[in-house]
Amino acid sequence: MFSRAVSLIVAVALIATIPVHATADTLSQVPIVSPTPQDIRRSGPDIIVGSRAELVLTDTTDSAARVLLEKTLREHGVRDIDARAKASGKAQLTIHLGPLNRPDVAAALDRTPIPEGAEAYALNVTSRRGSLIGTVALGGTDAAGQYYAVQTLRQLFVGTHYRWRIAGVMISDYPAMPLRGTIEGFYGSPWTHGERLDQLAFYGTVKANTYIYAPKDDPFHRERWREPYPTDKLKELGELVTVAADNHVRFTYAVSPGTSICYSSEADRVALTQKLQAMYDLGVRAFSIPLDDISYTRWNCQQDQAAYGAPGRAAAARAQVELLNDVQRDFVASHPGSHPLQMVPTEYGDLTDTAYKQVIRATLDPAVLVMWTGTDVVPPSITVDQAQRASALFGRNVFVWDNYPVNDYGQAAGRLLLAPYDRRETGLSRHVAGIVSNPMNQAAASKVAVFTMADFVWNDRAYNRDTSWRQAASYLAGGDPAGIQALLVFFDLNHLAPTFGPQPWQPQAPALRARIDGDPDELRRYVQQMVEAPATIRATVTDKAFLSDAANWLDATELWARAMSSGLDTLDAITAGDRAAAAAARQRMDALASAARKIRSVPGENRVEGVVQIGDGVIDVFLDRVRTRHDEFLGLPPLVNVSQGKQATQISDWSSDYGASRSVDGDLFNFSTTSGAEPQPWWQVDLGTTVDIATVKVHNRVDCCAERVTNYYVLVSEQPFPADLSQALTTPGVVSHHETVQAERPTTVNLPAKGRYVRIWLATSSPQELNMAEVQVFARS
Repeated sequence: MFSRAVSLIVAVALIATIPVHATADTLSQVPIVSPTPQDIRRSGPDIIVGSRAELVLTDTTDSAARVLLEKTLREHGVRDIDARAKASGKAQLTIHLGPLNRPDVAAALDRTPIPEGAEAYALNVTSRRGSLIGTVALGGTDAAGQYYAVQTLRQLFVGTHYRWRIAGVMISDYPAMPLRGTIEGFYGSPWTHGERLDQLAFYGTVKANTYIYAPKDDPFHRERWREPYPTDKLKELGELVTVAADNHVRFTYAVSPGTSICYSSEADRVALTQKLQAMYDLGVRAFSIPLDDISYTRWNCQQDQAAYGAPGRAAAARAQVELLNDVQRDFVASHPGSHPLQMVPTEYGDLTDTAYKQVIRATLDPAVLVMWTGTDVVPPSITVDQAQRASALFGRNVFVWDNYPVNDYGQAAGRLLLAPYDRRETGLSRHVAGIVSNPMNQAAASKVAVFTMADFVWNDRAYNRDTSWRQAASYLAGGDPAGIQALLVFFDLNHLAPTFGPQPWQPQAPALRARIDGDPDELRRYVQQMVEAPATIRATVTDKAFLSDAANWLDATELWARAMSSGLDTLDAITAGDRAAAAAARQRMDALASAARKIRSVPGENRVEGVVQIGDGVIDVFLDRVRTRHDEFLGLPPLVNVSQGKQATQISDWSSDYGASRSVDGDLFNFSTTSGAEPQPWWQVDLGTTVDIATVKVHNRVDCCAERVTNYYVLVSEQPFPADLSQALTTPGVVSHHETVQAERPTTVNLPAKGRYVRIWLATSSPQELNMAEVQVFARS
């Protein structure tokens, strides 16, 4: 990646500087820059920044880079900026900005290794007269390289508002992957226009060069793809294209016709071309045709049967390839400045060779980029071997669509996904065309994961998840130390990254979990940090959109943290033998936990809504341990789940695969389902004998359809229930509880009663399925 035209003298000089490459062992010697540069080393002492600077600029200087440079200087105390074509030699601070091969830039770069390739840059900071006279060289292989050089310079200012310095370093840098950024490809509420504008500016900051516009819930992108955009929407898209270019982000327009297109229809081909032409006229130069989440077992029109044969894998691939090749050759190749077409295959998340992939591999135009999500929709990891195999299957290096931190599916209900990018193997840059993140509906909150992802795709060789995570916190907190620490505590409580299955690919709250079984005093201190974190975050984070996205999660964090603090008070009182204090502390703990469970995700923002999850599987388990310890202190027998494995029945079965026993088998990721033919359907477990019931936990289905378990009763009886709900509610000996809101995962119902039979009964008057993942009945053993 570096030029070979380096003389022996320069090579010796480089050795003398003792290079400091971007590794964990040496980063402490130079400022931390995000994304991590390919090569960063000390060149000398820092230079002092005064009130005046001289900028050496020509018509070869990128305008966006110049604007950013002047803004950066003014933010660091420079009031007088003198822009000129030639250095005067008299200024305290002189900055050269332009192409790498411009003579003044090349001279100021001096011994700095010169990178090659698109978007590469070199930076050199030198000083004379004891740091009083300073020179900065910022050179790019292209306009984007210049812009990225300035983005790096922004991070080299050290000191305070009263006295800034620029770190004395030389940097040679380039991206490891050519395509880096996001795809707005989630289901549910799309981002607003303002959120998209904010994201594009953010991508420029983190050197991400790609934004793919593909919101599933934009009707003109998918269901109504044939129709032109309304004038006001077209104007918004035009503004996005302009702002993207200003931040050196490639705006990629995606149109997804697969749900209704007739591949052999000339009219549909014309409609697609007209849609792409309208975007080209706005300034779009990158296009994508996603063909994901559609069926290839049926055609959308009869004439496709005649054109391509019976529906199936190979036939679907033939139809898709014909369409894509026409777009690439007849539209993209004929429109100046256009980048190669991108597509998302119908088989996008596996490594199985099929007739579909064989047709793609053999006949799709080699210029077309093929996207791939990994070994699953949400893969637990992506390895070099997997990427190599995927590239072989599709006949080209794949372009990775990484479904992280997207939260539009059941397992992510009520979650912000704030763990750093991880478990994507070093070396992927040699085998993929790039990686884009599919972010959350919460645009600003997605910045945590996208920041770290951008770090990885720029330089996967040097990526350190913890360093990058802290840098993301620093970005949000404006470098405030208290804000950084508070954010890291908050991120940890939102660390879980789910898959579509039972096992998450990143664990929940690892920092808190490690402290729970550690030193009690350290745990107490950490819990106090949890208590204080929401207020500190609100006081230090300058990104108001992030605070808005995270508001409910911040509220829940404080409540759960105070519940933990009261739990620790309970344990302390037990140790002291103080029954009254222990009871009072436990009561506070339970009340705080109950209040936390009432906080839900913002209605309408996500496709799947739910109770806000904070440290789940860690905090709640700790609180259960406190309750058990307090019960033991009081001499009470422990609570045990008495329903698992017991005889369960329901009004009807959807099929034998979804029988009532599925809800007492201990597996939270399968479910029972009634037929849906009856109003007021019920499910029941027979405990075999009368027990002293304390609580019933109703676990809603994880994958979808959670809204079905709404407006339901939980009933307990020592005798079998009557056939009618209204009769059951008035039968002596039947204890009931009415829940009017959607069941969660779980909803805990405190229902002290003696009983043998426990029934969940929907109160709906119209036919409705009743489906639940699990029902747990806890009683004193």
